[in-house]
Amino acid sequence: MAEQMSADTQTSTEEERQEFYGRLDPQHVKPLWVEIRKLLARVPQPKAVPHRWVYQDVRPLLMESGDLITAEEAERRVLILENPALEGLASTTDTLYAGLQLILPGEIAPAHRHSPSALRFIVEGTGAYTAVDGERAYMEEGDLILTPSWTWHDHGCDGDSPMVWLDGLDIPTIRFMAVQFAEDYPEPTFPESRPSGDALARYGSNMLPVDVDRGSKNSPVFRYPYEQSRAALEQMQKSGEIDLYEGLKLEYINPATGGPVMPTMSCFMQMLPKGFKTEPYRSTDSTVFSVVEGSGTVQIGDVKFSWTKRDVFAVPTWMQYQISTNEDSVLFSFSDRVAQKSLGLWREQKGNK
Repeated sequence: MAEQMSADTQTSTEEERQEFYGRLDPQHVKPLWVEIRKLLARVPQPKAVPHRWVYQDVRPLLMESGDLITAEEAERRVLILENPALEGLASTTDTLYAGLQLILPGEIAPAHRHSPSALRFIVEGTGAYTAVDGERAYMEEGDLILTPSWTWHDHGCDGDSPMVWLDGLDIPTIRFMAVQFAEDYPEPTFPESRPSGDALARYGSNMLPVDVDRGSKNSPVFRYPYEQSRAALEQMQKSGEIDLYEGLKLEYINPATGGPVMPTMSCFMQMLPKGFKTEPYRSTDSTVFSVVEGSGTVQIGDVKFSWTKRDVFAVPTWMQYQISTNEDSVLFSFSDRVAQKSLGLWREQKGNK
């Protein structure tokens, strides 16, 4: 009898609760106790899933787009690398956007600026440039080009072959904050301000102008040549000290502060010797990898992908991954680590725990 009364009481209570919840809706209030485990999960719950984009499969489509629309018409002729679990959101991970941009000989992608910060990692070709606030940076494979938030930038190609690069932006983060702004420049190109190479010479030689803004969170250097990045990794390799979790890895920095190159995205380059396999690793930053050299495999959670030169793969937040190589390999990556560290949120886990 007591058990029956208890069951009746529970049924009555549940009915009363549902009736109560129904009366909350018109007031646009919700009971926290119903939602709390969604809001405060025991571990991060990314919507993004691990994914790999095979460059040799995407490249023909990107080249075909060059026959369908001009860079001027498109403003930016880009194929978005959209995460399968984030369809319609133009997102590669929960916080990052990536896409492959094509510019053809003689074309100009017109000048504009926007609140999202952007990077360009050069995948294929030579002879094209990005102009940032009027200074051109000519691009070679493996170079990193920055266009910080609200800087005027246009792209052009003076070479005789197609140029492809990986665009990386913090669009999902900026969209979440609802602070998207963009502005078109009235002319196709922004007026020249300084000769090409000025920023690298001025700020990228372990010396700084005495009047440089040392408080800026954006690097005054906006072209990081691959030849310098690779040479630094090769020099590290000579020491024989290879991290078990990340191989030989360097972060691109703002020379005025020693910190990350932009306030919302961190950028890295790593070298992994032939036959190397990283130990299990995970961290809270979402990461997009672009293969510069080599081939291998990556295990992300329960999913395993092979990769080779120019492929791109995404590692969502807090998913354990291991990278293995078939040959000497170099990988570029960018993530939202700097933003998380600024907010005191970033954490990592090394090994199986």
